[in-house]
Amino acid sequence: MSTQGISSGTSATSSNQYASGSSLSSLGSNSAMQITGLASGLNTNAVVQALMAAQQQQVTNLQNQQSGITALNKNLTSIQTALQTVADDAQALGNPSLFANTQTITSTNSTLVGATAASANGAVVGSYSIGVTALASASQETFTFNSPSSADTVTIGGQAYNLAAGASADDLVSAINSDPNGKAWATVTQEGVNGGPATVVLSDRQTGVPTSNDLTPTTGTSLTGGTNYIAGTDAQYTINGSGPYYSSSNTISGASLGGTGQPTEGQGADQTIPGVTVSLNGITGSTPATVTVAAPAPSTQNIQTAVQKFVTDYNSAISQIQTQLSQTPTSSDPTQGTLYGDSDLQQLLSSMRQMMTATVGGLTGPMSSMLDAGVSTGTTTGSGTVSQNALAGDLTLDTATLTTALASNASGVKSMFTSWSIGFSGLVNNEAAAGGTISTRIQSDTSQSSFLSTQIANLQQANTVKQNELVQEFAAMEAALSQNQSTSSWLTSQLAALPTA
Repeated sequence: MSTQGISSGTSATSSNQYASGSSLSSLGSNSAMQITGLASGLNTNAVVQALMAAQQQQVTNLQNQQSGITALNKNLTSIQTALQTVADDAQALGNPSLFANTQTITSTNSTLVGATAASANGAVVGSYSIGVTALASASQETFTFNSPSSADTVTIGGQAYNLAAGASADDLVSAINSDPNGKAWATVTQEGVNGGPATVVLSDRQTGVPTSNDLTPTTGTSLTGGTNYIAGTDAQYTINGSGPYYSSSNTISGASLGGTGQPTEGQGADQTIPGVTVSLNGITGSTPATVTVAAPAPSTQNIQTAVQKFVTDYNSAISQIQTQLSQTPTSSDPTQGTLYGDSDLQQLLSSMRQMMTATVGGLTGPMSSMLDAGVSTGTTTGSGTVSQNALAGDLTLDTATLTTALASNASGVKSMFTSWSIGFSGLVNNEAAAGGTISTRIQSDTSQSSFLSTQIANLQQANTVKQNELVQEFAAMEAALSQNQSTSSWLTSQLAALPTA
């Protein structure tokens, strides 16, 4: 008898490998073992595989159980995260800061006249008609650039720029434009042609009528021949038909309305809306832009955004839970259907839905539930068809209902949101917060998975020992049979050699 390639390793084979009948693999090894049945005539590979199949199936069953627990925890963790987001959204609706008074400032033509709050102290309530007849511009001057034959220093507006011998116009322009304290901007408008000088245009970084010309270089010889000087101009505008007023900048802020007489152009006597920064972006022509400063009130837009975020995240969470509850288990995949019909999550969904329609305790007046603020499942009435989303319990926000409620009874909406958010976020956090029901379940499952890992490792080790024992027993049997066969053959040959009578 002979044996070939008996070896061992570290990873277990499945019961399917034992059923293959082609070769014997050591438990914990990817290398094949061969026990030939030359003496017995038996397929010893198949015999050992059959004997080990039952033991290895125990390992497979535990591995499947562990895979199911891992998938279960993954699903629970995902649901927990979604629920925590919903709880945070609910708490945000009860945050007093959501109903803090703000002022809405709008412009009928923000492209030409923009308006924003100048500070957190508020702006004067009212409507203001602003006409723009001219925009503020910056002074400009054109110079000839001569590449220096030796190092040169060009000083513009008190800022010095050092040039190396042979420097180009682009070198100077780059130095000027990269200077954070510079007084001018620079542009090369004409490169030197046939070795001739280039043309550089300097423009003042400040708009408005200048008090002096600070564009002309005071030192250096690289920029010469200042020409085409164009002095900057002030912006010109009217407010509610009064003016014209003038500003050295196209952004006006900080001054008060009023004053006597007409300011002189060039003096920068700008007038604006107290508490509002006005941006003059273009000429309005015959149709002034109207800037409206609303009275301080809770921001309808901010509240609507917060409610819509809650609705969106709520729908996402319940959809995720419903998907897991309805996924049926399968015998072929232990990771499927791990939360099928889960009673804890079913109860949570039911409680969440009830709180979305229930009257909030302790409240009086017309604002007593989320339905009064426009949050519902959007169920149609009359001959309308109920949507599948409504049947699933998805929420919708009726922005018109919410806007009306805020306009007529903002304090009532605030009180209802405050009381409702405490109860709803408490319900969800009992399930999803740290230390809640889901966390407890995940911790328990993690402990169970760790226990299974130990069991799997112990079984795999025992199976490896058992398989090696079987291999050795069959090898010994084959050796004994082979020896017997050799002895039998020798005796037969001896008997045949005996003389016959």
